[in-house]
Amino acid sequence: LRPIRLTVTNYPEGHSETFQVENNPVDEQAETRPVTFSRELWIEREDFMEEKVGKFFRLYPGNEVRLKGAYVVKCTGCVRDESGRITEVLCTYDPDSRGGDPADGRKVKSTIHWVDAATAVDAQVRLYDNLFTDAGPDAGDKNFLDCLNPSSLEVLEGCKLEASLAGAQAPAQYQFLRLGYFCVDSKDSKPGALVFNRAVSLKDGFKPGK
Repeated sequence: LRPIRLTVTNYPEGHSETFQVENNPVDEQAETRPVTFSRELWIEREDFMEEKVGKFFRLYPGNEVRLKGAYVVKCTGCVRDESGRITEVLCTYDPDSRGGDPADGRKVKSTIHWVDAATAVDAQVRLYDNLFTDAGPDAGDKNFLDCLNPSSLEVLEGCKLEASLAGAQAPAQYQFLRLGYFCVDSKDSKPGALVFNRAVSLKDGFKPGK
């Protein structure tokens, strides 16, 4: 949803391979889907920290993570633009970890999701949150207008989706890995300009506004 480029510096340039990834890891009868992998990928910006803080086990320099269904990678650094903003994360991959399990049996604590930059499609994603900042906006002598949540809708542009979603049409619904459940917008979405609405987050529940 908030993509940052991940470059696998020791992966051959111009090379690509395909992995079969399960659609539902808790349902052995569920089908799989093909997902391509190449030297340049997209990951969530929040999955990288230049300096580790607390119990953060995702990407930071020197740490290894598992790319879901693909390889184990080790973060080696990052690239900044002229303003100092991080624009790219660098890593190397372990070719003996295809499928996500290192051949030597070493433990890797964290698994993150990713999208192949060579085949990804762009989309607008709308994140809906609670309309009110109070669980009882009309209780007692409250004015419900005072309880409106100014952050009840966040619109994200340039989100990166797997290529298999390029032809998605309403009312199709999908779980975006680690992010929640999303449906294709029935009014605004069209081929080449996809729009998805989040219906339910994975940690759903009432959260007071900040």
